[in-house]
Amino acid sequence: MIKNTSYKVQADVDSEEVRLQYQIEEGAYVTTSTGVWTVWNGEWRKIYPQSGAGSGLGWGRYIDTEYTEVSPLSLAADTLTVLPNNKGSVITSDPSVDYYENDANQKIKGDNLNDVFIITIEWKAQAPNANQTHLNLSIQNGGGVIENLDIALAYVKGNAETQVFHNVFQYYIDQNFIDNGASLYIQSHGGTSTVWDIEYFIQKTQSYA
Repeated sequence: MIKNTSYKVQADVDSEEVRLQYQIEEGAYVTTSTGVWTVWNGEWRKIYPQSGAGSGLGWGRYIDTEYTEVSPLSLAADTLTVLPNNKGSVITSDPSVDYYENDANQKIKGDNLNDVFIITIEWKAQAPNANQTHLNLSIQNGGGVIENLDIALAYVKGNAETQVFHNVFQYYIDQNFIDNGASLYIQSHGGTSTVWDIEYFIQKTQSYA
């Protein structure tokens, strides 16, 4: 009589320090305190859970501390301007997360082709002539405005009244985005505006690494 027999194999749970000392071998599996890892295409990849350190996913909140209610940014009429953010305060899901560069061009970044991100942009603004003024917000890279990533925003609270703007864009990373990054631009149409309390919240929702 032939009997089927089952076997239980239990791997040790290593520390991250131990995992990083292992030789890179294609197809290897290791369990650590942060999750389950495998080697694919010559690099460690976290396969479970799909969040946290090493997953390629995460979020960053970037808060501008330069332009405030007492010292706002002035927008000249009909002049395209980078919506600034000096990263004066940064909160991230993991220290490895860095989706925004406070360089000369103030660029949001993409890591890999076909990665998917969501960005939430929030700021306060007012205009002395609200009836004839509106704001235009767009994301642009080396090829100009990225398709479907621009919006016109009306002032609805009246002249010189503080209004909070909150907009969400979803975007994917193509080669142009990788080569050039992308910047957020704002334009005050029809009249002048002032803006302050600018925040970016960027979440990476899908990784093709």
